[in-house]
This record gives sequence, C-alpha cells and structure tokens, in this order.
Amino acid sequence: VQLQASGGGLVQPGGSLRLSCRASGLHLYQTATGWFRQAPGKEREGVSYISNDGKTYYADSVKGRFTISRDNTVNTVYLQVNSLKPKDTAVYYCATSMYGSFEESLYDYWGQGTQVTVSS
Repeated sequence: VQLQASGGGLVQPGGSLRLSCRASGLHLYQTATGWFRQAPGKEREGVSYISNDGKTYYADSVKGRFTISRDNTVNTVYLQVNSLKPKDTAVYYCATSMYGSFEESLYDYWGQGTQVTVSS
C-alpha cells in the first residue's frame, strides 16, 4: 500500500490550496482516510477525515475553512484548504484506517507528507 500526498506549497494568508492523497494497493472507499498535520515544534494533530461511507469530520480549528472529499474513480482523497492562516503552516499527512477517527494509532498506512506554508 502506498499513499502519495501532494499539493502543498507557499501561499499568502487568506489563500487556498488543494491537497491530494492518491492511493495504490487499496481502495480508499473501503477505508477511512484522514488528514493530519504537524507544525514545527508541535505534536501531530488530526485535521479531518472521511469515513468509508463518505461522512466527513473536521477539527474545530478548521471547520468552515477546510473540505475533505473523495473521488473513487481516481482513488484519491482531497483536502481543500481555504482562508489559510499562518497557524495552518505544517506538514500535512494523509493516512488510512479501518476506523474513522482523529486517533493516530488507529491509522495503518501513511503518506510522506506535503508542506503547507502560509506567509506574507
């Protein structure tokens, strides 16, 4: 199983990005897929996840600004990140789990991470 995270970059405050998590070796519609992030000097935290049946969940810090979605035809989960703030700066990781949760230990496979930097 491989997860390929991409789409990060440098963006000004208020800007947007679309992060992608493409999977090979498993079907994302059969699992939950989560996005986590780790800022410098901080612990990794859950941002959002989508369950196998398509339900979506968000951390309070990103509600109303981030949107998670899944395209089964290309086996990819997206995280649309809008209204970005400097505090959103982090490495963003995607991961899969049989159980939708913000608990990292429940996730089996992890992507390599993509850097999001929000700065003017």
